[in-house]
Amino acid sequence: MNTIPLEWIIVAGAVVIALLALAAWFFSQKKKQSVRLQHRFGPEYGRTVGELGGRTKAESELKAREKRVEYLTITPLAPADAARFSQAWSALQGRFVDNPKGVVVQADQLVRELMLKRGYPMADFEHRAADISVDHPTVVANYRAAQAIAARDERGEADTEELRKAVVHYRVLFDEMLEVGEAKQEVLSAKQKAVHA
Repeated sequence: MNTIPLEWIIVAGAVVIALLALAAWFFSQKKKQSVRLQHRFGPEYGRTVGELGGRTKAESELKAREKRVEYLTITPLAPADAARFSQAWSALQGRFVDNPKGVVVQADQLVRELMLKRGYPMADFEHRAADISVDHPTVVANYRAAQAIAARDERGEADTEELRKAVVHYRVLFDEMLEVGEAKQEVLSAKQKAVHA
């Protein structure tokens, strides 16, 4: 009768324990990654899971977005640029009553110009939205909603109230993207102090 040497049993047990520990570590890391991505992307995480049909594909897509945006040079605006964009937006809003359809198109163009100035590439809409979602996940839904209304408007299916909502959605994204460097904050603080003095 052949018996298995005790040393082999001990080695086999150690290998099984090591494999179980490795599997536990792997699943723990996967869970941490999922939690990190959910936290970073917020609602965009759920939208991506739904769109791609599962967590694994969605998490791969979200990590690819992070990696792609990591290589971009996204910069805050200079104070003069921020002021120019803010004035352009104010003028745009003032034209809404007279030309709601035109203002939606102009709002989209102004947002694109702002994104380009900040360093985002101007690829197709889905690519732009994906890039924005990395640093601005809470407002990318506004961008998607504005684009959906603009598309309905191109087909002649959007009414004035929907166009107003599109401009509001663009404005939320615009305000979020209108990040400026510390110099702008110092200028704004100085202006506020001068006004209150």
